[in-house]
Amino acid sequence: MKRVFVSFILALLVIPAFSQDALEGAMISQYKKDKEKSDAKIQDPKAAEKASTWMDRAKLYENIALVRDTTQVIDADAASKALEAYKKVAELDKTKKGEPGKLAKEAQAIVDGEKQSPLYDAFINQGVKAFQGKNLQGALDNFSAAHGIFKSDTTGALYAAISAQQLNNHDVAIQNYAGYAKNGGKDPSAFYGYAQLYREKKDYDNALQALDMGLKANANHKDLMSEKVNILLAAGREEAAIKELTGLVEKDPNNVVNLTNLGILYDNTYSNHTKNLRELEEKLAASGGQKGKLAEELQTEKSKIEVYDGEIKRLAARVKAQPKNAELKRQLQEVNNSKKETETAIAKIEGDLKAAEEKEKAVNKSEIEGQINDLKAKQAEAKNNALKTYEKAIAVDEKNYDALFGLGAIYYNEGVELKREVDNMNMQEYQQKGKEVEGKVCGRFKKSRPYFERAAAVNPDSDAKTTLDNINNIIQQVESKNIPCAE
Repeated sequence: MKRVFVSFILALLVIPAFSQDALEGAMISQYKKDKEKSDAKIQDPKAAEKASTWMDRAKLYENIALVRDTTQVIDADAASKALEAYKKVAELDKTKKGEPGKLAKEAQAIVDGEKQSPLYDAFINQGVKAFQGKNLQGALDNFSAAHGIFKSDTTGALYAAISAQQLNNHDVAIQNYAGYAKNGGKDPSAFYGYAQLYREKKDYDNALQALDMGLKANANHKDLMSEKVNILLAAGREEAAIKELTGLVEKDPNNVVNLTNLGILYDNTYSNHTKNLRELEEKLAASGGQKGKLAEELQTEKSKIEVYDGEIKRLAARVKAQPKNAELKRQLQEVNNSKKETETAIAKIEGDLKAAEEKEKAVNKSEIEGQINDLKAKQAEAKNNALKTYEKAIAVDEKNYDALFGLGAIYYNEGVELKREVDNMNMQEYQQKGKEVEGKVCGRFKKSRPYFERAAAVNPDSDAKTTLDNINNIIQQVESKNIPCAE
């Protein structure tokens, strides 16, 4: 926003000369005298009823407003007074038939703004003076008035939008940017500012529409196209952002910033697919695994009942033989209590098992498996695109930290996923395939290491150095177990 604002200020300072050059001191002095006469004349009831009085006043105040020297302010509201005078002319000048007279038609044409008039220039000039004097409200009022009296105006609309924006009056700024665009304005900075106002409101559709209007007027403008990518990302539309950024890369294949950003987008997509894939796989495993686990628990608890029944039978026989033996009675009561607890546990497990069976029926395994296969294909494609794009960025700039880090992170994160798999193994699973997976963990980390080494060399104080230390520790742990690294 700051960059755009500066460019607009510069534009204000180079507005072309208006219908008159800076007036000599004598003419300024004459305007002051004429102003006093005009102010007095409209107080005269007879003179104030004549259209010519108001036409002369309109022309005078128009000229006063066109004085370009900012040190000479005869009347800061001269343009508005000129407009009021023109409206008065249109009101008073009537023919005998009650139709507009010659002066009325001239005045009404200026008010209606079918073409650019000196009054329009006067409002623009006063707006510039107010803006340069840091009177933003005055600037807004004058630029808005200019926009209102010239149907094809773009200058007044543009600077009214800027003034309103600086006053944090965003609705008025949007209204004026819309007028600027409608009348054929082309300044790319204006469309950038227009889009930013909508972006701040999180109205991403209108922000994108504003940028598209700017791109229609400025085909393939890099800044507008880049901002379109940013807004698409802010709106969570990564696929559309990738499409836009791919277009930028095609137009400028050596732009390392665009290449790196495109690689990051592909990388983010790959990470999202990986996360979603893990969730689906866990859901699929849980749909069958929970039922099996509960069945095993149920069998274990039921087997306890057999043991308790045998023990109860044995103790009951001994109590019968020794009815006064308190210890035997205590033991019998304890076993009976344990049996009741187990029966309660069995009832709960049976309820959980029934719920698990119902849940399993509700899960469409074939549908989930189809989603998993689809995600795996998308995951592989996104990963491949990220790797290729990062490599292109490094080919353009071999010290591109972000691309080097991104490349290393892809392999590193694959190693982390594999290590999580090892960490979740029980003893039996580890004995079966643990060492094989750990070898792959080591291989992924080794593949990531050169990229982090290069990234750390570019920026020694970055996260790359910390990640590199972690990689070396894990590789050392695996190799200390005499497990060979594998791809």
